Amino acid sequence: MTDGSGRTAFPPAPTGLGALSASEIMAGYRRKAFTPRDVVDDTIAALQATNEACNAVVTPMYEQARAEADRLTREMRAGEAKGALAGVPVTVKDLVFVAGVPAYAGSPMNKDFVPDADAAVVSSLKAAGAIITCKTTTCESGYKLTADSPVTGTTRNPWNPSRTSGGSSGGAAAGVAAGCGPIAIGTDGVGSIRVPSSFCGVFGLKPTFGLVPRSPGFSPPSWASLAHTGPITRTVADAALTLEVIAAYDLRDAASLPVSARRFDTNAGRLDGIRIGASADLGYAAVSPDVCAAFGKALATLDSCGAQVTMDGPGLDPGILEHTLKPIAFTEQAAAVASKSATDLAGSEADYRNVIGAGRRYSGTDYIEASYRRGQTRNAFVKLFERVDVLVTPTVAVTAFEAGQIGVDTVDGSKVDPHLGWSPFTWPINLAGLPAATLPCGFDRDGMPIGLQIIAPWLDEPTIFRIAAAFEAAQPWAKFWPQLALREGSGGRAKG
Repeated sequence: MTDGSGRTAFPPAPTGLGALSASEIMAGYRRKAFTPRDVVDDTIAALQATNEACNAVVTPMYEQARAEADRLTREMRAGEAKGALAGVPVTVKDLVFVAGVPAYAGSPMNKDFVPDADAAVVSSLKAAGAIITCKTTTCESGYKLTADSPVTGTTRNPWNPSRTSGGSSGGAAAGVAAGCGPIAIGTDGVGSIRVPSSFCGVFGLKPTFGLVPRSPGFSPPSWASLAHTGPITRTVADAALTLEVIAAYDLRDAASLPVSARRFDTNAGRLDGIRIGASADLGYAAVSPDVCAAFGKALATLDSCGAQVTMDGPGLDPGILEHTLKPIAFTEQAAAVASKSATDLAGSEADYRNVIGAGRRYSGTDYIEASYRRGQTRNAFVKLFERVDVLVTPTVAVTAFEAGQIGVDTVDGSKVDPHLGWSPFTWPINLAGLPAATLPCGFDRDGMPIGLQIIAPWLDEPTIFRIAAAFEAAQPWAKFWPQLALREGSGGRAKG
């Protein structure tokens, strides 16, 4: 992988322990090279510096994190520490409940709300020994694909703070990209894990719908039939490890799948025998030239790894955004605040109120008709996966745009919906409930990251990890760091 100017030289990696992968952190603990307190102190320093530049943190949990790190340090010295993520720092998006910690969800309406229970994913992380360092920024109720909100303001991109981080899991992706710990938990209703991960140059996974339980969190507050919870990391192995921890069956979530514990192989190998369908535009999307060029190079890399790459796609309805997604997504968004009055919503963004208004105008018939069309979308993918093992597309049609905007209304000279039209590859996958990941595959002419999306059949996360691991080995994106991550004062203890 090269940057936008074609250079292949890698910049130096940050020296703070928060920039290590989870695997590297745990290996360091085994060697007694450093302690959980060392890692947490460096991670907090990185979070504080990144927050000043990017506005990625909603609620710091630094004192709790230090106390937990001290406890784990004592246990490790006594040989008693256990857990698949023991001593690994993790951030949690502010749509996900952490007991005793405010959950604003980007909304002024939640200014006094403090949940008394952990979301299932948080319970799983704590049981595995992970250390939660903070809650990260989101837009209001996760309604758009940036992380700007009336509660936190504008969240920015560590590659260029004048650009957006993407969203709605923008604080999560920005923190991982800037070396503020190896793992973040995000949510994804129309692309909210994959868009910011693509914009910030990290790995993001939206698991199969129902594989990771959402209760008792916001259950979720919006995108009820669309929202997934998943990891954002710098490496494929860290995402697989995190998914092994958080994937579980939970009766409190009606969509939760009763599947047994899963283990994933992320050893890089050849892709011989893997049939990859590829589509640069899904047959209807406008895409920027830089993204198209990076996508073409990514296909060549997959071919060199042994995969059989053919141009193919699901043949979706070009009107899927207006006729299928919006009647479902906007109605569910409006239902999430059905009891709220105009006075309650007065502090919300005008764009959010517009989405609520649109959702309230759809009829029950509109919603059911859109659900029928959603079934047709799912069937299109069923037929596609009879021909290929996975589908790959660009993750987003553009790279990170100016911070503070809801989106762009023109892509390569074509007019698009400014809310969702510039991300045409993400939300069809939510409609189908499929697993999908984004991984960095290049940079645009301004040095901003570009993502490649891998989409697999339901519950076939193993194939996503297999392909991603091979691509990661061929194009080691984790060696690229934004300049912000190379800041002074971000820690610097020896990695052992």
